Formats: sequence, structure tokens, C-alpha cells
Amino acid sequence: QVQLVESGGGLVQPGGSLRLSCAASGFTFKSRSMAWVRQAPGKGLEWVARIGEFGVSLKHADSVKGRFTISRDNARNMLYLQMNGLKPEDTAVYYCVSLSNFFDTNYDIRGQGTQVTVSS
Repeated sequence: QVQLVESGGGLVQPGGSLRLSCAASGFTFKSRSMAWVRQAPGKGLEWVARIGEFGVSLKHADSVKGRFTISRDNARNMLYLQMNGLKPEDTAVYYCVSLSNFFDTNYDIRGQGTQVTVSS
């Protein structure tokens, strides 16, 4: 069964940190580019960060550059998003998605999401 399962979300104060994890199964994880996307209440989907199959190609959205870092562990079929310096505007449901290639603007697999709330 093809599956992406996110974890690590929660409530954090502004300036705090969280590390999101995504466990992949049912497909050849090491052959796929991956990404994190988020959706805030009442807003559209925002691409947060993406990573190539080997973990070398990286791209972060301007809104998170310098604060968030995407990474992966192909041996463990895991995708991560380290989030530092969190701001209230980072509040959203964060989804792990699979891409057919690094530049793809559509995803083919998406997890159920994990809620991140930044509030004092």
C-alpha cells in the first residue's frame, strides 16, 4: 500500500522549533523527489520545500528560507522538515508529497497531514 504518514506537528510559541517527519512506504522512495506543502485556514496550497532523490537538490520557498530545512534519509524511507524561528503565519496543515521529478508542480501521493500551530 502506497502511503505517506506525517508526524511531529503541534502547538509551539513564536520563535520555537519543530521537526516534522514523513514515513514513506509502498513505493521506491529513493527514486522520488519529495516535497512539503502546507495549507493555512482559508488559503491555498503553498509549496514549502522540495528535495531531489539524492538529497542534493534543494529548494525552499522564500517565506521559509533560512528558517526551514528539508532533508531525507533514503535508508529509512524518511523525509524531514526542520522548522526554526516559527512565526504565527507558519500555522497550517503540513503535508508530505511525492513528485515525479524535482521540478514537478503536481504531486501524485500525499499524506494525511500534520497540524502546526504557532501561537503564544
